[in-house]
Amino acid sequence: MSQEGYDKLVAQLHQLEAIERPKASAAIAEAADKGDLSENSEYDAAKEAQMHLENKITELKITISQAKIVDVSRLSTDEVQIMSKVKLTNLGTNKTVSYTIVSESEANLKENKISIHTPIAQGILNKKVGDEVEIQVPRGILKLRIDDITIE
Repeated sequence: MSQEGYDKLVAQLHQLEAIERPKASAAIAEAADKGDLSENSEYDAAKEAQMHLENKITELKITISQAKIVDVSRLSTDEVQIMSKVKLTNLGTNKTVSYTIVSESEANLKENKISIHTPIAQGILNKKVGDEVEIQVPRGILKLRIDDITIE
């Protein structure tokens, strides 16, 4: 994972623990003040929201504890690897697209960041500029050519 991605996860965890957790506790206390808990749907909803929040906090802590930060200065542009920005041409449509190969937690299609676990990333890993690949995706087979590999 990139240092930037790691920092975003740490900031998100801090937000959840320092701000969202107290809000959830306050919502539970407010709902509990409204009387009989056995028939209090507001209380049940607040408890469920707190459970989801705690699960998300736990997942983030696990992801952060298992994260390995990639030193991009040591990466090569000789072949596609994690943190590579790859310019591809779809040989079927002749359209070009660029993707950055990132960890699962950093994937964001709006930013053209795809997980290393996607079929496209798996199909181009360890390939070089000029290589043509055929990748099985849900819509069928994509024929792609690698036009450029950079590291940001």
